Amino acid sequence: MPTTADARKKRPTKKAEQRAETMEQIFDAAEEQFAQHGLHGVTLKDVAKQIGVHHTLLNYYFDDKRALFDAVFARRAVVTSERRMKALDDYDVACAGKPTIEGALHAFLDTDLDTYIQGGEGWKNYGKLGAQVSNTPEWGADLMDAHFDPVVLRLIGLLKKAMPDCAEEDIYWGYHFVSGALMLTLARTGRIDKLSGGKCRSEDFEAVKARMAKFMAAGFRKICDRR
Repeated sequence: MPTTADARKKRPTKKAEQRAETMEQIFDAAEEQFAQHGLHGVTLKDVAKQIGVHHTLLNYYFDDKRALFDAVFARRAVVTSERRMKALDDYDVACAGKPTIEGALHAFLDTDLDTYIQGGEGWKNYGKLGAQVSNTPEWGADLMDAHFDPVVLRLIGLLKKAMPDCAEEDIYWGYHFVSGALMLTLARTGRIDKLSGGKCRSEDFEAVKARMAKFMAAGFRKICDRR
C-alpha cells in the first residue's frame, strides 16, 4: 500500500509546477517568433522580451537558439504523430486490412487538419513552423525524418496495400506531392486568397479537409495507371 509520504514524493512540487509553466511560456513565445521570422530571424533576447524575462533565463535552460528551436518543434511533433498513427491503426482495423486510397489519406490528412482546426493559434503557428522546416534543405530533412518517418511509412504501407499493382516509386512520389500540398496549406501564405479574389482563404482548413484527400486519391490513381 502506498504511504502518504510516497504520494507526496510523486506529487509535483510547487517549484516543478512553476518550472513547467515557465517552459510552456517560453515554448509558446518561441513558437510564435520562429513561425513568423524563422530560425535565423529570432534571438533568445527576442523570446525573453516577449514573455518579460531576462535572456539569461533562456541561456540557463538552452545551450543556444537551435536547442530551443528543436525543443519547440519536438513538443507538438509527438502529439500530431501519435494522433495520426492511431488514426491509421484504427482505420487498418476498421477496413479489415483492405484499405482504400481515400480511406488511408483521410485518416492521415483529416486527423492532422483537425488538430490545426481545433488547436487554436498555437497549433497554427506550429503548422507554419513545420512548413519552414520541411523546406529547409540544410537541416530540415533530418528534423522531419526524426519526428515523422514512422507515421509516414505507416501511411505508405496502407497505400501499398490499397494499390498492390502500383510501382513503389509512384507511391513514394505520390506521398511527396501530398506532403508538399499539406505543407503549403499549413504555411498559410495568403497567396490563394489573392489569386481567388477572396473566394478561397488560407485560413480555411475546413475547405482543405473537404477536398485534399479526394484530390490526392485521384492523383495516385492517375500516376499508378500510367503504366
